[in-house]
Amino acid sequence: MNEECLICKAPLEYLTENTPMECAICHKTELSKTRCVNGHYICSECHTRGMDGIFSLCLNETSRDPVKILENMMSLPFCHMHGPEHHVMVGAALLTAYRNSGGELDLEKALAEMYSRGKSVPGGACGFWGACGAGISTGMYISIVTGSTPLAGEAWGLSNQMTSAALAKIGAVGGPRCCKRDSYLAVTAAVEFTREHLGVEMELGSITCSRSAMNNQCIGDRCSFNAGKGVRS
Repeated sequence: MNEECLICKAPLEYLTENTPMECAICHKTELSKTRCVNGHYICSECHTRGMDGIFSLCLNETSRDPVKILENMMSLPFCHMHGPEHHVMVGAALLTAYRNSGGELDLEKALAEMYSRGKSVPGGACGFWGACGAGISTGMYISIVTGSTPLAGEAWGLSNQMTSAALAKIGAVGGPRCCKRDSYLAVTAAVEFTREHLGVEMELGSITCSRSAMNNQCIGDRCSFNAGKGVRS
C-alpha cells in the first residue's frame, strides 16, 4: 500500500456521518467524514498549503494544452495523489489554456476567482455529493469565462451543461475515485465543449498517466490513461 495520511502514512477511511475532528496540523476542529485509520485528520487548508503557487505558474505559462499545464501543477510540492487541490487546478489549467488560445480573459483576475470558488468544494465530493470536484471545476471555468451569475441566461445554461458533460464522462468510467484520472477526463470534456460552444480551439495531446503506481485504488486497464494506452479520451 502507498502512503496516504500526511502524518503517519496510513490508509484513509471514510465515515458514514460527519464527525467533529481536529486537524493534526493546525488543530482547527470541524466536521468531516475523512480521516486515516489511525485517526489523523487534515483540513483542506493544510492539505492544500502552497497551492497559491499555481498563480505564478499559470501567469507565465504559454502552452495551449490544459493537460500539459495541469501536469506542471501536479508536479508542484503541494499537490498530492488525491485531494481538493484538483478542484482548483482543473479550472485554472483550462482558464490558462483558454487565454493562451486566444480567448479574451483577464487571467490574473480569473485565476483568483477560480481559486476562491474551487477551494469551496470539499474533498470527497465525488463520493458524498455525487459530483466530482474536477467536473464541478469545469463548470466554474465556463462560468468565469462567460461571466455567468445565478440570474444569467445562456451563460448559466452553458455552465451547467459543462459540468454535466464532465460528470457524465467521469461517471461512465466508474469508481473508485482517482483525482488524476478524473481531472484528465474533466479537462478533455472541457476542451471539446469550449471548441463547440465558445469557438476557442485549445490543444490536447496524448495523455498517459505516470502516477498509477502511487494510487492504491488504481483501476488499471479500465482507465484509458493507463500506461501504454496514451489515448485521447
